[in-house]
Amino acid sequence: MAIDLGGPGTEGPSGIVGLLREWQHDGAPWQLHPGDLGWHWRFGARATAAALRTWSRDGRILAVGLLDEPDLLRLTTAPDARRDEELARRVAADLSATQGGVFAGPEAAAEVPAGTLVRELLAADGWADDEPWAPLCRDLTDPVPDAGARIEVVGPGRAGARAAVQRGAFGSSTFTEERWHTMAAGPAHADARCLLAHDDRGRAVAAVTVWSAGPGRPGLIEPMGVHRDHRGRGHGRAVTVAAAAALRRLGSSSALVYTPAANTAAVATYESAGFRRLPEIRDLRRGDSPG
Repeated sequence: MAIDLGGPGTEGPSGIVGLLREWQHDGAPWQLHPGDLGWHWRFGARATAAALRTWSRDGRILAVGLLDEPDLLRLTTAPDARRDEELARRVAADLSATQGGVFAGPEAAAEVPAGTLVRELLAADGWADDEPWAPLCRDLTDPVPDAGARIEVVGPGRAGARAAVQRGAFGSSTFTEERWHTMAAGPAHADARCLLAHDDRGRAVAAVTVWSAGPGRPGLIEPMGVHRDHRGRGHGRAVTVAAAAALRRLGSSSALVYTPAANTAAVATYESAGFRRLPEIRDLRRGDSPG
């Protein structure tokens, strides 16, 4: 049967979260994680469903994309479909189309796992490498040492403090207490933890959210930030170590995170927390004259 492009299907975005959990394993190319959907859920279930794209054959979903931004699709495929030619040609055509495809406007970028036929076809169609990202990983086989700071697991009563640190860490952030509650109501948050790190005066200075994909599978850090008024004092390292420990308690085999390669301070923070830098990855950006 032909490949069909659609939305999340009858199971909705909750079903896609479950599917992405099954696709995660250590050593896989960098790919869309259920935690990415969990973090997007802060905008609500309807908005998350509207941002999802799926490609199916004979009722089985073979590829999932999340429109993280109107011009950025984050794509992954089933492990056994990375070299599926029929799938790859349909996905590449839907991404390259200027009308009736995935993107509504002329600007288009895609995060596509390395080693997939989709990526090769897009490159052949004139898509070019975009700015590099630095992925990092920490193995969680052994116990994680103490973070060296007071760490608080955020519950509903502390959602406002969690949101305030997020806004203080990222100037463009629109995260609010209400959005935390919306995110926490999503299916991915059952396997997530929000953490706050405190300084020696008891102030909340850094925050992180971690997402498990289930026991024995890699977990994700998304996002981590230190309030702008408290940087340069080791709080980022402390909350990142705490994040790794939280994922280990959730049964994760490893902890994953990525950041722009140009953000050398963030890379150094993760490395100081025991993360190993992996080869750079790049999104693909559609050329001026897509095929």
